[in-house]
Amino acid sequence: MSNAPTSPAARKLKLAILSESPADEAAVAVLIEAVLRRPFTRVQPALRARGWPSVAQVLPSIVRHLHFNTDTDGLVVVVDSDDSVVHTAAHDAPEYYHPLCRMCQLRAIFRQSTKKLPPAHGRERVLRGVGVAVPAVEAWYLCGLEETVTEQNWIAGPEFGRAPYTRRELKQRVYGTERPNLQHETEIALREARRHAHDLRRLENDFPGFASLAWDLKSWPETS
Repeated sequence: MSNAPTSPAARKLKLAILSESPADEAAVAVLIEAVLRRPFTRVQPALRARGWPSVAQVLPSIVRHLHFNTDTDGLVVVVDSDDSVVHTAAHDAPEYYHPLCRMCQLRAIFRQSTKKLPPAHGRERVLRGVGVAVPAVEAWYLCGLEETVTEQNWIAGPEFGRAPYTRRELKQRVYGTERPNLQHETEIALREARRHAHDLRRLENDFPGFASLAWDLKSWPETS
């Protein structure tokens, strides 16, 4: 009988998800499973985050904890862009880094947190998945329902002197209120994530910040 370790493709993946709220994390889990086309087991990070600054602050500690103290295969991080610089294809050039782009910042934190870690639990490092919702995850939930809600329209807003919508307006459109309670927020987030899960092409096309996450996930070894 072979004593070789079970490959990720032969067992259920173990993934951790870090986002700005439990509702977002629940929806992201549905989208991850749709991209990978296979179920996975969620591993809870050692720390929680609420809002962008908190995510950036706790991410290095979470990466180290998952690497050394668990056999987690990957960590997926999804945040809102808010009013920060939106990631573009130009940012993907080798050695390029935009200090005001959250995608660039998160990728840099992953690189810095993992580059000197020794192998642990039979793997070199925890796999990375990064997505940025422009300007907020509620835009992803409206994708395909409202034609004007796209990442490109948000980027083009300043050309016309004003944003096409505000983050408050997105919340109102999605939840029917600007201040949903967690239960309502989670129910709506899951409903829209499951709608997208049937066909992710529109979400990938209209929101490159999601397409980048999908690309990360699809590039993971032995996940097809």
